[in-house]
Formats: sequence, structure tokens, C-alpha cells
Amino acid sequence: MPHAVTIATPGLQALILCGPGSSFPTFTANPDENPKALLPIANRPMVWYPLDFCYRAGITNITLICPPTAQQAIQTALNTNPFLTSLPYPRPDLLAPKDLDQNTGTAEILRLPEVQETVTSDFLVLPCDLVCELGADKLLQAWMVKSASLTDLLDDTRLENGPPKRSGGLGVWYQTKTATPIKGEETDFLATVPLPSSSVSPPRGSLFPNISKVVYSTPTDSLKDLLEEQTGLPIRHALLKQHPRVRMLTTHRDAHIYIFPHWIMDFVRENDRLETIGEDVLGWWAKAGWQKGLSKKLGLDTILGQSSTTVSNTDGKTSPVGSHSPKDSTTQHPTGSQIQDAISASGTTNLHGPVRTGDKPGHEETSLHESANEKQNESTIPPMLAYIHPSSATDSTSTPLIRRVDTAQLLLQISLQLAKLPSIEEVGSAEAASPFAHTRKVAYPEGVKPRTTITKQDSLVADNVTVQEKTSIKECVIGANCQIGEGAKLSQCLLMDGVVVGKNCKLTKCILGKRSEIGEGCTLTECEVQENLLVEAKTETKNEKFMSSSGLEATEEDLAEDDDDEENDGNGNDDDEDEEDDESAEE
Repeated sequence: MPHAVTIATPGLQALILCGPGSSFPTFTANPDENPKALLPIANRPMVWYPLDFCYRAGITNITLICPPTAQQAIQTALNTNPFLTSLPYPRPDLLAPKDLDQNTGTAEILRLPEVQETVTSDFLVLPCDLVCELGADKLLQAWMVKSASLTDLLDDTRLENGPPKRSGGLGVWYQTKTATPIKGEETDFLATVPLPSSSVSPPRGSLFPNISKVVYSTPTDSLKDLLEEQTGLPIRHALLKQHPRVRMLTTHRDAHIYIFPHWIMDFVRENDRLETIGEDVLGWWAKAGWQKGLSKKLGLDTILGQSSTTVSNTDGKTSPVGSHSPKDSTTQHPTGSQIQDAISASGTTNLHGPVRTGDKPGHEETSLHESANEKQNESTIPPMLAYIHPSSATDSTSTPLIRRVDTAQLLLQISLQLAKLPSIEEVGSAEAASPFAHTRKVAYPEGVKPRTTITKQDSLVADNVTVQEKTSIKECVIGANCQIGEGAKLSQCLLMDGVVVGKNCKLTKCILGKRSEIGEGCTLTECEVQENLLVEAKTETKNEKFMSSSGLEATEEDLAEDDDDEENDGNGNDDDEDEEDDESAEE
């Protein structure tokens, strides 16, 4: 039965962005009926994991944001799926802005009027594909201690002497080179600098030792574009003058867990060319902390309450005099192949690329003045902090799991990893078990016939699953209402709800969509099967995606348009021939 959250709420809102799932073409070919947010990870809907992440920290003001076309499917799941209906009260809200489609960027989502109206306080932004075993309460504690301000938290400017100090933000990055790495997994380029040292030792178990300040952030693919275009990495003296110790990470990934102050909504609204949060919002924010004059160009001086002359734009918005959109600046935006800055891991300058003349040290009589301005600029821009999640390259169970599940390979790997968690029945109590542990490894043992092999230590079998005799199931996740035929052998497979596997099938590292059927005697390795699809008996193949051609055929309207085009082309050719004949006659 669902229950109410009993721990104190931190007063933050949470936005969970439910994207289209373009990286799951086999299973989200129709994202309106089968949105990514409802794909199962270890037999739970994907969106259950970020919802659980919020409830564990006492965050109950939760809004799911999805395109209008996917609203009905997600709302139905919220009302009927047993995992979602068993979540605590109050229920999350579902928001479907009318202008949101499958191609809208994450920063553009924050700019939509419906979202601007919804967010009224500091807030958390999460992707629907997040699996995070680490408690959000620890992240909130680190943010409040290291980055939040009393002025923002209590909404009282009297707490500060002089200009009000504003809260910063916190993001999460995790290592992709783990004990079980995924080939081709996306990574991000991140540059950080250490926070000022403290004489007080951090509390035991806190995240403080792994917190640092972001000075540069961009996807690794964008960095590769820069390296292809130039022979070296261009740098700015301003960065190295302020931060001689810079740490550069290239194998970590942005988890898209962001704790933001409310003023970020104003920042996104006033800079209408920001498209994504991870690359654009974080990238510009981090640079504004050390690049001279950038905060004024971005309008941060006005947004943060600094003294600045403002003018009205034609659209009624206000912005600082002389300010303009980031992409109109002579200092180029750190997006795509336009990256202009990079730093070295050891803090030394890489002089293989050009040095920006705008940051070249001036004469001696102006250097002290510039240094003072740089320090003042750094102190007035709230920091964007990074929690770098520690991990082990040999033991994936030694630290809490943080992972984005946005490809089929990750869907299979993370599902199998969660299947290895001891069940609540095995541990003895829900408090001692992982938050992702299931009640039992085999939910319906009555459906399993004698003389079968199911490795319970690394498998999950959901409700109402029937398993016939002489069957072998090793390291698999079996969804509800599946039927496994006699003599079938399954290894490292993920079966969604309602799958039927015929007799004597041999499946290895396969993902089978809802209500798909595998004919008798099939041998499939590393294959994906779309929902409601039948794989013919005796099929033997490897590394193939079985997808229906439904919806790809030409309609009658398409055929009629093609006929019209052919007729027009024919008439045009006849006209050309007539003109040629006339010219010949004149000659």
C-alpha cells in the first residue's frame, strides 16, 4: 500500500525530464505509445528510479515533464502500474507544455512558460533514465553547506552585509571506466579546481572530499571537434592566473543531476539561445566565474542583484546595457565545435594552440587593477560545484550505483547488475537492503516447474511467470506474465512483460520487447526484438534488431504525390523538347 513521506522535506522542487528515447530505436519506435520513461529497468519502469530518488530525500513537490503526445501513456502508467502506484503520497504532477516536442533542448524546456510558472523555488533537475543508489539527502547536504546562501534559502536579504550573496549549484559526474565498461558510452569533458581548504574535518560519510568547483564543462565529442580543427588547445591566461591548479577529466559522464537556485530560471529566460543545460547553461555559468566581462554580457550582474544599468528590449525584457546573447559575443560559446578554451591536467599551459590576446597580461601598472577585478568577479558569481563520484575499476559493488541508462546496452547491463542485489527476503528487512532490492528474487515460485535451473543470486523473475521443465535461466531478468517453453536456455537476457519463448530456444545477451514471441528452436545472440513481434521458428542469428516494418510503407497519398511529380517532370521535359524544336526550325 502507498504511504506518505515521513521525513522532513528540504523545500526543493524536482523536475524529471521525460525525453523521447531516440537512443532506443527498437523499443521506442513509437514514443507516444511507448515512451522511454516507461521502459523497464530490472522489472520497474524507468521513471520509478528518479521518483524514488526524490522520495528518499523527502522531496514531494515533483513534476514530470513530457511532450503532450506522451502524456496519456505516462498518466495511465502512473495510475495503473503497481510500482508507480505504490510510491508514497503525494503523487507527482504531470506537465505537458504545448510547445514541447521530441527535439526540444533541456534548457529550452526550462524556458517554456508552463515550466517558468511551475518553478517557484530552488529546484532539482533529473533525467528520467537516472539510476542513483546514492541518497539525495547527502547531495543536498553538500549543496547547502558548500554552495547555498542564507539569503536565498530564507529569502531574507537582511542576513547579508552589502550586496546579497546568492546560492550556487551542484552537479554530479561519475566514472564510465568501471569494472564492466560499455563500449562507446558518452562521456563529458570536465575541468575543476579545488575548493578552499577547511580546518574542520568533514563528517564521516559526507561527500565534501569529492566536491570541487567547475570551471569548464562540455561533451567530449565537442572537445574532439576542436582537436580536429586545431593543432592544440587554446587557453586563456585569465583561467590559469586565477586557478593554477586545474583538474581535467575526460572519462567521466554528467549524470544530469542538478541542484539549481531559483535565479537560474531567470538566467535561462534572459539568454534565449541557451539550448541545453549540461553544455550551454553549465558551460557559460562556469566561464563567467573567471572570464572578465562575461557575467555582464550574460546579464548575470542584473539577475544576481548586482548594480547595473538596464534597458528594455523590444520584447519587453530587461538586460544590461551593452549585453547581448552569448552567441553574439566575440568570445565564442563553448558549444559544439566552437569551444575556445581548455586547460591542462597538471595546471601547466599548453602553448601548442593560440593564446587569446584579450586575456594577454597587460603592463605592470594595470596588472594589479586587473587582478583585483578578476577576484571581485569570481567572488560575485555563485559557484557551480561538481560532485565527482568515486568508483572502483575492479569492484562495481564497492560504491553506490550512479548511472544513466540511455542505450540498449546500458539497459541490459544495469538491469542485470540490479538483479544481483540481495532481495529483502534474503536480507531480512527493507531498511538493511538496497533501495532497489525486490521483495523476492522469484516472485511466483508456483509457476516454476520441477527440473529447472534458475540462478537466484543473479536473476529476477517477476509475477505470473511460467517456466516449463528442463529450462535453464542464468543471470536474467524476466518480466511479468512471461512464458518460457520446455528446454529453453537463457543467459544474460532481459525479457519485458508478456514475452513468450518457445521450446528449445537458446538466447544469449538478448533484449525482448513486450509481448514479443520467439518461435521454437531459435538461437539468438545479442539481439533486440521489438514489442509484439514474432521471430520465426528455427531462426539463428547474431547481433540483429528485429523490428516491424509497419508504418514504413508508402500510403495512398504518398503514391499519389509521386505520380503527380512524375507527370510534372514529364510535362516539363515535353516543354523543353518543344522549345528545342522551335529553335531548330528558326535556324
